[in-house]
Amino acid sequence: MTTIIVDDGFELRPVTPASAQTIFKSIIRSGDHLRRWLPFIENTKSVGDTRRFIKTTIKTPCPKKDMIFEISVNNVFAGLISLKEIDNLNAKAEIGYWLDVNMTGKGIMQRACKALISYSFDELKLNRVWIKTAVGNKKSAAIPVNLGFYFEGIERDGELLNGKFHDLMVYSMLKNEWKQ
Repeated sequence: MTTIIVDDGFELRPVTPASAQTIFKSIIRSGDHLRRWLPFIENTKSVGDTRRFIKTTIKTPCPKKDMIFEISVNNVFAGLISLKEIDNLNAKAEIGYWLDVNMTGKGIMQRACKALISYSFDELKLNRVWIKTAVGNKKSAAIPVNLGFYFEGIERDGELLNGKFHDLMVYSMLKNEWKQ
């Protein structure tokens, strides 16, 4: 896995176990901000949980592997972005992301997504990427909308969060659409 340069001082770095403490501190600091939308927050109780997550994703065998990147802005951890369950046979993957509460509202995630999408199509030769956001998560949904993704519809009861199923909005982009 390679580092993706977004622009000067802004990069997507492959996540490593050495970053577990930084990531865990961000999760704790951002817990109230993230808990409403992301199910993993409730199960992240220690830096060991974060370290295990990182090690598991690094060791996952093909064909459906995750690529997880730290978003680094001027050498400051801003959040994570990933290609989830990369399906090389069908040339597709899902993009997932979250930002530290102190890094929101700065256009960071849209720029990170744009770089990861280009990497997905140009380097990984994927044909399709998609983003799912919880119904009601307007800030997260604005990212695929602003990037020109196609709204496919609602995945009913697509995610279990805090003991209750929630609907997800599904957005997709095809390689030939991105190049236009």
